[in-house]
This record gives sequence, C-alpha cells and structure tokens, in this order.
Amino acid sequence: MKSQRRPPETIFVTRPDNLVTKKGTSGRRIILSSNYFKLHTEEFASTWCLYKYRVDFEPEEDRTVVRKGMLKLHKERIGSYIFDGTVLYTTARLPDILELLSIRKSDEVHIKITIRFVGDMSRDDPHHIQVFNIIMRKCLEHLRLQMVGRNYYDANNKIGIHDYKLELWPGYVTSIRQHEYNILMNCEVTHKVLRQQTLLDVLLDCYKYNSYDFRSEFCRNVIGITVLTDYNKYTYRIEDVDFDASPSSTFSMKTGEVISYRDYYWQKYTIRITDMTQPMLVTRTKPRVRNAGQGDLVYLVPELCRATGLTDNMRENFHLMKALSVYTHVNPETRIAKLRTFNDRLRRESKVIEELRQWNMKLDPQLLEVPARILSSENLQFHNTAITCDEGEWSRKMQNVPLLRGKELRNWMVIGCEHERPSIEKFIKMLMDVSRRISFRVGLPNTKWIRDDKSSTYTEQLEYYLSKFTPDLVFCVVSNNRADRYIAIKKKCCVDRPVPSQVFLQKNLHARSVMSIATKVAIQMNCKLGGAPWTIENKLRGLMTIGFDICHDASTRGKDFLAMVATVDQTLTQFYSSITLYHSKEELAEQVCTGITKAVQAYRMNNRALPIYLIIYRDGVSEGEIPQVYENEVGNLKKKLEELYYGPNFKMIYIIVSKRINTKLFFKRGNWTNPPVGTIVDDVVTSPFKYDFLLVSQQVRQGTVSPISFSIISDNTKLDVETIQQVTYKLTHLYYNCTNTVRVPAPCHYAQKLSYLVGKYLHRPPHTQLENQLFFL
Repeated sequence: MKSQRRPPETIFVTRPDNLVTKKGTSGRRIILSSNYFKLHTEEFASTWCLYKYRVDFEPEEDRTVVRKGMLKLHKERIGSYIFDGTVLYTTARLPDILELLSIRKSDEVHIKITIRFVGDMSRDDPHHIQVFNIIMRKCLEHLRLQMVGRNYYDANNKIGIHDYKLELWPGYVTSIRQHEYNILMNCEVTHKVLRQQTLLDVLLDCYKYNSYDFRSEFCRNVIGITVLTDYNKYTYRIEDVDFDASPSSTFSMKTGEVISYRDYYWQKYTIRITDMTQPMLVTRTKPRVRNAGQGDLVYLVPELCRATGLTDNMRENFHLMKALSVYTHVNPETRIAKLRTFNDRLRRESKVIEELRQWNMKLDPQLLEVPARILSSENLQFHNTAITCDEGEWSRKMQNVPLLRGKELRNWMVIGCEHERPSIEKFIKMLMDVSRRISFRVGLPNTKWIRDDKSSTYTEQLEYYLSKFTPDLVFCVVSNNRADRYIAIKKKCCVDRPVPSQVFLQKNLHARSVMSIATKVAIQMNCKLGGAPWTIENKLRGLMTIGFDICHDASTRGKDFLAMVATVDQTLTQFYSSITLYHSKEELAEQVCTGITKAVQAYRMNNRALPIYLIIYRDGVSEGEIPQVYENEVGNLKKKLEELYYGPNFKMIYIIVSKRINTKLFFKRGNWTNPPVGTIVDDVVTSPFKYDFLLVSQQVRQGTVSPISFSIISDNTKLDVETIQQVTYKLTHLYYNCTNTVRVPAPCHYAQKLSYLVGKYLHRPPHTQLENQLFFL
C-alpha cells in the first residue's frame, strides 16, 4: 500500500506518484533485526505538539551565543526548548506574546526579549526531525560522551594499539529520520582512530628523515589532516604551517589583552609547553564561532595536537589493519550486544530520562524487526555447463569447467628477472596447462630476461619491444609491491603503448596454492583479451547496464575523475569503458551524458541496434547531491537520448547506489549472524519519499555485512520492482576478478576498479584503444 505521508518541503521526493507498490514478492520470507529503535511520541499523541516561536532582542544583539545565554536565564519560565538564535521550538504552549528581561553581562545593558507565537507544526514538518536529533545529541552528552567532529565517542574506554602508536575511541553514530511508518533512531557502532604521537613528534621525525627540507616534508604530512586538541577535545583541519610563528608569539584575546600562546595555555589549561621553537599550525574557526565574534584564523601548537584517522601508508599495512579490525570489524552477535548496552544506558541515565520526559518522548528498548526476502540462488552459465552458486560462491564448482567465451593468446610477451627464469618458465608452463583445461588457448610467449628490477629497466624494455611490435598481452613478473615500478609499467601499457598487461608478484611463483593462482590469472588474462568466464540468465532483451564511480586524484588536490563501464551485448559480458577528468559539478553532469551517449553508440555498433532498456547505476552521490543529479544529469541525459532515439522512445532507469549507509541487518540462526546472500529489504526501514530498496549480495568472513541502498530516481520502463531487484542482484555475479558475488552490480565495481587505477597510479585517462577491454582488472 502506498504511503500517504506528506513529504517535508526540504526532502527531495523521488518516489513516483503513480507507484502502486515498491515491495517485491518473490523469494523466501524471513524476519531480520536492524540497528534501529522506535522513538515513541504516540502515547502522548492527543497532546503532543511542537510549537514554533520567533524571538527578538531589543536593543538588537547579533551574536548568537549571547542571545542563547540571555534566553537561558529564563529556562524555568519557558520550559524545555530548542533555540537557534532566532526561532524557538518547544512542546509547551506559551502566550502568543511573552516579554522577558535580561541583562547583558558584557556591558550591563538591559535587553528586552520578545517571544512571539508563530504556529504549531504539523507532524510532517521537517523541523520535527531536526528537533528530535538535537534532543538526542543532548541525551548523548548526558552519557558523558565526547563529541569529536559530528559524532560522540567514549574517551574513558579508549583502546590502545601501542605497537602502532594508535588508540581507538569507541563511539556511536545516531540519526533520527522518518521511515515508512515510524520515526526511527538509527544507531551505529563506530570508532575514531587517533595517533598517540603529537604533531611535534611528526615534525621531529621529518627532521630526522630529511633535515635539509624538513619544512616541506612536514607540510606534506600535516596540511589537510584533521587533528584533535586534548585540552578541549575539539577537532580542526590544518590549512597551513607558519614557520615564522612560535609559542612565544602573541595574539589578542576577546577582552583586548595581548598574551603569548605559552602563557595562554598555562593560565587557561595549566599546560606547560616544552618546545618554544616549534612552528604554529594554521586552521580556521567554524562559521558559528566566527559569527560569535571570534577571528577567522586560529593558531595551534603542534605539541598539543594529535592527528586523527589513518594515512594511505597505514591503510596499506596489512598487520596494522588486522590489529585494528579486531575491534572495528565486530560480528553481529557483538554488535547487537553493544547496541543493547547503548540503549540501556540511554534508558537508565536519570538525566536522559528527564530530558526525554520534558519532551514527552520515549525510546523503545527493542531492536526493530524488519521483513525481508531471500532471492533464489543464481544459475551461472559457462560454455556447456550451468552452476548454481550457493551462498554467493562457486570457486570449487567451476574447477576445470570450460569458460563461457575462451579467447586465444598466441602473441604475448613475458618480462622477468634472469635469476628467477627457471621458476617463471615453470609457472608459464603451468599457466598454459591450466588455460587449456578451461578452453583458453595460450601459446608460448616471447620472453625477455632482465638483470635488475628497477622501474626504468622495465619501461626501457617495454618501450623497446612495444615500439617494434604490438603483442596481445604483456606479462611482467615483479619482485614486490613497489608502487613506482607498478606505476611505470601501467603508464607504459595503458597510456603510452596501449596493450593489456598483467603484473605478477614473484612470491606467488613459490606459493603453495600456485595452481589456484595460475587458474585465477588465466581467467583474468582471458577477460583482458575480451573473453568471459561465465554469465547469468538475462530475460530482458536489449538490456544495457551502466555503472559510474568517481575518484579523486591521489597526487593532485582538486583533480577528479569520472569512470564509467557499460555492458554492450545481450549476455552482459562485453564491455565499454571510459574515464574523464572534470573540474565542476556542471562539467561532471556533462561528462555523464557524454559517456552514456558513447556507450549507447558502442552498443549499437556491437549489436546493429540501440539498446531497448538502459539501467544506470550511479555511485559516488551524496544525499544532498541527488536533486542536482536529477536536474542536471538525468534531465540532460533524456535530451541526449531523444536525439539518439529520434524521440522519447528509450526506456531508462537511473539508480543512485549508496555504499556508505549506517543500516545494519541481523539474522537469527541460533546465534545472530549476517543475512543470507540475496536478501532484499524494501519496507519498514526504507524511505516513504523514495523508490528504494536494500540488498545484501555478499558474504563477509569477518564483521557485520553492510547492505547497499539502491534509490531509483527516474524510471520510464514500466518494469516492476521485482525485475529491477532481480537484475540488480544478478549483476553482482558478473565481476570476473573473483569467484563470488560482490557488494554492488558488476558495472559499478568495474568502474570503481578503473577509477582506482587512474586516480592512484595513472593520473590521466588511459588510451582509447583499450576502451573495449577489461584492461584494468
């Protein structure tokens, strides 16, 4: 049954007016629990109401913090309220005009405060949700949690990861929203990573590493990072470093007094600064602080700052990430226990009870139950065999099974170090043998043996041979994961001399599972040549699917790329890809339209007909960007397609894919576990203002699985929701770099893989000669 709830004006509504239902029916029905709690006001429904008042000050007072302070003196008269500096919200019905008197402390001036009734607010007013979230933040403060950034953390229960000089602060992310039938509070367990080193320690490390240019090294390490100051638990983003300033430098306080930073910290926090030669970190105050009359720039002492978050090098440290995952990747059983403990703390803390009582609100003690369905297991089609992939995995079942479309590789080149020649030749023989069993015909390669593994040696050899002839594939054996060498090889093969390339780690030559590795490499190589190992059953004739992702260039700030990968055949196993640079939202929208237009033309060239159905999965969009995407991308795309189709004859679905959501789902099978692969949720925790559903398409070995949200913002196909959900799930089986389902539809995952290659390594679009091959696998 369609929701009759009126959408708030500030919410961008994408649920079509003529949509009868967004709930599917196929699959096995189950009941899940979720990380949501109901927020009750229903028992007070006859009397519960939120009233809105305007507050004026005479003489005029512009500083919000001062306004709030003067109004707070009359809390007993007003009762519980929320005040943003101009508008006051309360559940108490005050007189239509209420005049109060306060004295401004700074100059002893008498201020008349006039509170005027504006009106009572309907339950559908978006300010209801805003007020609920503010009230909940007050409740979290009553639990003595520390706000860092936007979320609350328990600094008293921090966890030390001393081997890596890190500490974890456990915390909670809460959000209250209107869902299908109720106002619900979502609660997610989170952690804040802080480094035990101060930024003065980082400065000293930079000096040890490069004493001649330690300033540049320090700037590279700290500019752009977020730091925490322990004395007030505030976070700041570092904008610059002032090497001409020091803790001895002075500044003017609000009172006009001039004081040094050293003396200020001693007088206010009893902190003695030990290094008077350190430079000062430059950051900016938040807008609300500037509005309160404080300056724009703030200087911080490195000795008193600690960096938050992880660097790229830390993320690439397997042992460090494993140490963190013990605490951050909690299983469903542990996560539920933490959520229940949090709920108990809220409901037992006397100050929280009083806060909610004053607003006539109550938090439900139980995790919210959610109806769900498990879609049928998918049958994968190989060359002459069909395999059922139980629980989203099929590696054992496909051993020695001929690939759906095996290619032939006769003209290829292997480059490796001379001292590893016997091992490489043995592996190549194994690779050829494995490939023959799965109907991928591989001949003997041309081999080039090099004396060292320098980046320049590989690029010189590649340039020399690729300038003379173009092989179908280049296979490079490298000694380790050194980024500079990988970049050099990929730039040469993806940009300068376009050819599919395979980079293979030397250690895998001697691995126990070398046969399994050889099989995976053979499948990868076959895909890079245009082959396909398997497909799914596709009943939609003329279907074309497209996935988008965006990435930021790792080396240049403000440089962004849009990656697109599209299927261009009926079996959904041939692909077209493109990636382009963009500098603005307008240019991004234009590149989306251009990319889809080129993909449609590639489909027509491959099939001698235009696609009948286009299903577009757009990743990399935040909630606030959806109206722009709808207006600029979808609106302009429709015009482009009308030109291609000579009128509005195309059938298109445009879907926003959201991976970073805080919803968690739990399934009771004796103990609490993750939901089965293929689980669909399209009710209760979805939005009444969207045409959306959640999908769990992947098993995880550690931690709690995160469902993916799919929100359909445009659809003129007349396909039912059942078909859209099933196609979306089917596509998670078509990522050829592994033998299991992935989190998102394969075109999205391929686009993510392409964007990662370009953003992290190439820093420029690859050659267009590769656009019809999965060269980025």
